[in-house]
Amino acid sequence: LGPSSKFSRRWCMLNDGNFSYYESDKTSTPNGALKSTEIVCLSVNTPERHGYDHTFELYSDSERLYLFGTDDQDSHKEWVKSITKMFIPSNAEALLRLSFERIGRLKYKDGLNLQSPRVGWFALVGSSLHAYLEDSEEEEEIHLRKLQELSIQQENEVLVLVERGRTLYIEGERKLDFQGWCVGIQKAAGSAGDSLSQQQLTEADIPVIVDRCIDYITQCGLTSEGIYRKSGVNSRVAALCEAFRRDARNVRLKEEEHQVDDVSNTLKRFFRESGEGLFTIQAASTWLSTPEESKKISQYQLLLSRLPRVNKATLRALVNHLYCVQRFAELNQMNLHNLAIVFGPTLFQTDGKDYTAGRVVEELIEHYTDVFEVDEQQLKRQLDEITVIIKASGSAGDFICTVYLEEKKETAEQHVKIPGSMTAAELTCEILDRRKIQVREKDYWSCWEVSQKEETERPLHHLERVLPILHSLGTDSHLLVKKNLAMEAILVYLASKVDVSKHGMVKFREERSILGLGLNTGSFHDRYFILNTVSLRMYKEVRSNRSEREWQVKNLRVYLGIKKKLRPPTWYLCCDTQTEMREWFSTFLTVQYDGNVWPVDAVQTRVTRALPVDTRHGNVALIPLRGSENEMRNSVAAFTADPLELRQI
Repeated sequence: LGPSSKFSRRWCMLNDGNFSYYESDKTSTPNGALKSTEIVCLSVNTPERHGYDHTFELYSDSERLYLFGTDDQDSHKEWVKSITKMFIPSNAEALLRLSFERIGRLKYKDGLNLQSPRVGWFALVGSSLHAYLEDSEEEEEIHLRKLQELSIQQENEVLVLVERGRTLYIEGERKLDFQGWCVGIQKAAGSAGDSLSQQQLTEADIPVIVDRCIDYITQCGLTSEGIYRKSGVNSRVAALCEAFRRDARNVRLKEEEHQVDDVSNTLKRFFRESGEGLFTIQAASTWLSTPEESKKISQYQLLLSRLPRVNKATLRALVNHLYCVQRFAELNQMNLHNLAIVFGPTLFQTDGKDYTAGRVVEELIEHYTDVFEVDEQQLKRQLDEITVIIKASGSAGDFICTVYLEEKKETAEQHVKIPGSMTAAELTCEILDRRKIQVREKDYWSCWEVSQKEETERPLHHLERVLPILHSLGTDSHLLVKKNLAMEAILVYLASKVDVSKHGMVKFREERSILGLGLNTGSFHDRYFILNTVSLRMYKEVRSNRSEREWQVKNLRVYLGIKKKLRPPTWYLCCDTQTEMREWFSTFLTVQYDGNVWPVDAVQTRVTRALPVDTRHGNVALIPLRGSENEMRNSVAAFTADPLELRQI
């Protein structure tokens, strides 16, 4: 061990599962020893962290930390490899091949076993966490920069990792090494530099900052004149860039808090300051060379195929966004040429003195569907959804609609002007005021979307904007104001919940049409479902390691009702009792609206209009829940009542 004031040179030995250290090679009695069963973690330190180039730390199950160093890198690697091999079990020996920064034993729970913790062996390697979990023979890899959520529950020392398909809870059995794991995983899950691949990423390999900015502009900025051409406030742009750089995963862009031009300039600055550039330093000049007209599409496709995975996914997402922006140029004044002038120098990081870079961007947008081989129908649906968003923003003026009170009949109808900013709570108050109905305590009046043909109904969230709902209603659907009789029980249930999640066995069926003849097939099967703050996941059984299906919770609409005729493909989830149905429904609501299920003031009054929540519009998946137990028992196919249906997007 090295000649440093912080270190004492010792003679070390590995023998029969023991790591011992002596005063010298002449000494027979060790100064100390560690059994392999006592070692729970080994951490490889960065050079000079402890004033010495080659060091590693050993953590024991008795909460002791041992620091060792060697004179050279080769001996350091040999000691790390040998010690690790001594305490890592044979079923996890494959972890030894990795150049890990930290390796060891941790207790964990996953979404399929929340009752008691199990033991797993983990290795932190760069931005990935490799693991051998109990009862699993295969190595798992968690891409930490792609986590949908990463948090620490300080009160019970639990590290929560939410990835696509499951949630992993890592428990702090020993405070000393758990702190090291938390710091290491948090650092690995963050941005590590200026290049695209070093950012926190979405599941589609797009930097989170790009995904969030594009989504915000699509929701709030497509009608903003001069979008991307106008400058934002420099101090606010710098603050946003820093927030994304610090932890993009936890940045939430909201209409009431952020300005369109600040967000658009944040996106441009990110690309301008990207270390390697979107087109990469090596390939940028090739992109800028003028291709022959007849070979233009194939040349761009070839160059696209050569880009790194993250760059390719990001370019596709950005060009798709710019294509949509210029499709609404009559509103935002940003046509193809204007966007190219702005984004050419930005993406190629040039001075913009000529139009070479702009020409490339203009041609990519103009030939977007051919270069990226886009599904025309999918693009049409996307543009239709954007049209709904724009109309909902109020640019298309107010709409007159018919709203019914308690039931659909002529004497109960009211004709109401619906401005783009009107919320469901405001519409409800409007109807009650017109009919001079006094709202008493615990009268949970709500606005409902009702479909007679589908025999479903959905209580609108009190902050949900009404206008987008009107655009999506079919001819057999209408809006109805009535009391939500289940709301008090829902609020009582939610107040008693410790954490915002639910899991359990539910009946599942998927129906498909046979050769288009309208004959439905499929029977109900037991499936295990987990609903958390991010997704609804379905597993074949409780012990399954991977989900069969997954739906993002925020993209779902929750409907109540019984459906007799369903157009395939359709997914059903059936609850056995009204109580169970209400619990699932309650959890959906609190997850989708971040706990804001009902206004704090139970007596609704027409005050300053509340700002709308972030609501997605267009072709979204549907989830109906409800049904009577008598109808369930009497149904020809058991459990066809009480359906919870997910419609495929």
